[in-house]
Amino acid sequence: MGLYLHIPFCQAKCSYCDFNTYTGLGALYQPYAEALTCEGRWLASRFSHPVATLFLGGGTPTVLPVELLQTMLSACLDAFAVAGDAEITSEANPGTFSLEYLRALRNLGVNRLSLGAQSFEEQELAMLGRIHSVDQVRLTVDRARAAGFDNLGLDLIYGLPNQTLTSWQRTLERALALIPQHLSLYCLTLEEETPLHAWVSHGRLPAPDPDLAADMYEAADERLAQAGYQQYEISNWSLPGYECAHNLTYWRNRPYLGLGAGAHSSSGGQRWWNVRPVHVYIEHITKGNPTLWPSPGAEDGEVIDRSLEMGETMMLGLRLTHEGVTEANFRQRFGLSLEQAYGDLIQKLDKSGLLTWRDGRLCLTRRGRLLGNQVFAQFLP
Repeated sequence: MGLYLHIPFCQAKCSYCDFNTYTGLGALYQPYAEALTCEGRWLASRFSHPVATLFLGGGTPTVLPVELLQTMLSACLDAFAVAGDAEITSEANPGTFSLEYLRALRNLGVNRLSLGAQSFEEQELAMLGRIHSVDQVRLTVDRARAAGFDNLGLDLIYGLPNQTLTSWQRTLERALALIPQHLSLYCLTLEEETPLHAWVSHGRLPAPDPDLAADMYEAADERLAQAGYQQYEISNWSLPGYECAHNLTYWRNRPYLGLGAGAHSSSGGQRWWNVRPVHVYIEHITKGNPTLWPSPGAEDGEVIDRSLEMGETMMLGLRLTHEGVTEANFRQRFGLSLEQAYGDLIQKLDKSGLLTWRDGRLCLTRRGRLLGNQVFAQFLP
């Protein structure tokens, strides 16, 4: 099982972000940490799965004092059956912490760092509302190495308004020069209710070009392969042995628990999600709000029937570019072969050049990766 801790606080809200994050809530840092700790103990008393990965996400976990991160991490390590060699990741934004902070984070047991670099072009960083500079990304990587982090990932965004293939290639080269163990490359999605969506809608910025974004994706795939990175998921590349184990939990459709405001969980044929406003979450946890779902912080949820579980296993597993969905694992989980479950659909997508069989695994083709969402939707009930 994977364990996710959502830290919904940021120093500034990025122009493209629609995540459940907030600024200016420093007064709630302490009560939030206490509430999340309480929820963790609550769930640990109900779920006995061994925990293989723990992920601090956000938001920006590193805006919190390290003592509060210690409170939450220590409580989870005490309450859950966390493996001794568990992958423990923290997201972080460049420019939000010192070398001393990173050393303290490493001493807490965090052994993987995921940095939101997003771009190595100053104009693009400004458009995205990022508070760091290109030089701060480099400085942060140097500090992370000095603090003992030898498993470090960078997040980058492509398909931006006014971004060119040349500027994207510069970003890639500058990222590769830092020798990260992992790279996540995300195509920009213009989310409603975000400033960036409004700027494009009102003509202040040009709409992203999907054909150019596809060119950027293919150029990145080729360049990263030359640099020794393996693409193991549609948006993720790593040096051998440095795949993100926590995210593999999601893509393999295994159980996970999410703690915190707006966090999602899935286990035992149920999926539920917590209330999003921070103050409401704290209130629900503090009062032990009764719900139909395992957490007092839950807002709602759903029962995952067999048909949906099968469809989501296909949708998520096909994101894994080489692993795909294995015949043996699918049959063991559902008592059906892939042919019995989806024979006609697989044959159609195979003929369309979107899916292929590879050593007992059903995988997206190179073309299928560019049209993944169209493929995934066909497996969902």
